[in-house]
Amino acid sequence: MTQILLLNGPNLNLLGLRQPEIYGRETLADVVAACTALGAELGLKVVAKQSNHEGAMVDYIHAARDNAAGIVINPGAYSHTSVAILDALMAFDGPVLEVHISNIHKREAFRHHSYVSARAEGVICGFGTEGYLLALRRMATLVKK
Repeated sequence: MTQILLLNGPNLNLLGLRQPEIYGRETLADVVAACTALGAELGLKVVAKQSNHEGAMVDYIHAARDNAAGIVINPGAYSHTSVAILDALMAFDGPVLEVHISNIHKREAFRHHSYVSARAEGVICGFGTEGYLLALRRMATLVKK
């Protein structure tokens, strides 16, 4: 089965608890379960990781070079600040899809720019947690090419 890294950044461990009016009531465990189930239907093995630490996220991306065909990433606030995550993604050969639960373009101006977008084949934002499932469907197409 083709392995996909599902990587979530800072504060996403609080999904369902933190600002539910923006991010909804689903937990990260709910998202991972839904992605794992859909991944199996699509012939993808979803390996989920989450970290509040930039360096750990870089390490997960580096490790994915050896065992993942693609990366679905919600870098959280690191989208707007982390050149290190961008550089790590640039060293990854497979497709990268960026996901944001909220529409970052309707929020504060500093959230409108994402460093990760410069590497991503596509960006999905504003579809709630369903965006992860949309990204996996697209990833299945990309890794089969």
